[in-house]
Amino acid sequence: MKGLELQQYNKNIIRALLSLKLIEKETPKPQDKEVLIKMYASPVNPSDIAFMQGGYNIVKSLPSIMGFEGAGIVIDTGENAKEFLGKKVSCFVQEDADGTWADFVITKKYNVIPLLDDMDMDQAAALAVNPFTAAGLMEQANCEKGTALILTAAGGQVARFCRDIAKERGVRTINIVRKDETLEKLKAGGVEFVLNEQDDDFPEKLKEISKKVKICSAFDAVGGELTGKIFNILPDGANLILYGGLSNKPVCGLDNLKIIFNKNKLYGFSLPDWIKSKIDTGEFYGISEKIQKKFIEGTFKTEIRKSVKLKDAINGIRDYISNMSKGKILLKP
Repeated sequence: MKGLELQQYNKNIIRALLSLKLIEKETPKPQDKEVLIKMYASPVNPSDIAFMQGGYNIVKSLPSIMGFEGAGIVIDTGENAKEFLGKKVSCFVQEDADGTWADFVITKKYNVIPLLDDMDMDQAAALAVNPFTAAGLMEQANCEKGTALILTAAGGQVARFCRDIAKERGVRTINIVRKDETLEKLKAGGVEFVLNEQDDDFPEKLKEISKKVKICSAFDAVGGELTGKIFNILPDGANLILYGGLSNKPVCGLDNLKIIFNKNKLYGFSLPDWIKSKIDTGEFYGISEKIQKKFIEGTFKTEIRKSVKLKDAINGIRDYISNMSKGKILLKP
């Protein structure tokens, strides 16, 4: 089998990319509760970029084949995973083992999501991370009909899914981007409130909007100074949930008095922990079917810019890094 292997972590993304090598190795055999998946496609995500830089919460022993999610067909299983044999699946791989940017991947059966018959495989490749992140975040949002939700990295996939769910619930969104191109695209698509965090008057504009609508929660994928700016305008009782660190900078600028007296909370969201909690309660597969049906009906859609072969992956990753908001790059064997 072939796979795209990371040789070493490097904070410099160019050097990290140079550390990627297309290697060949023996195809592994699944053990007791494992499945062997013949990969159809795997996306490039912000978490993959952070992982290459050694800045993600998941650390693997290197060298290791990259990729946290993807879709394919189960072609072999261990003794206690035979129920998945021959099934189309999406998967999420986070253990200290090879990932999904390969011809084949081994993973535990609890990392596998069986796909409905009508689920498109390109869409399934990016099913396991962003749609479930949006579902988990929206579950924790304290948002009633008519209130408003702040979304950072609003041109990204998670924010798009959150907007879709919020619209269904009658919740408005305040969308924060960092490029005028993305701002104009969202406005052209009918998004009501869109702000560019790079504008000099961004804090004033955000405060102005916050006076017009009742903010219920904020979802932040960026961190750094932006987190403080958003937290400091939240009304009493509204919470900020941090689920990413695209800025690569620590959270700063929080108003001490708001934390002490205004009953605002800042806390993190971990997708693996949320999924585990849903598996433990038996809710996960029901949630999965509901999400997949949204894709099949066309309510949900991951923007996919293009697909590239594994041998051309480095150029594809560079393309993705240059403009993440334009859509996903899929890596296909």
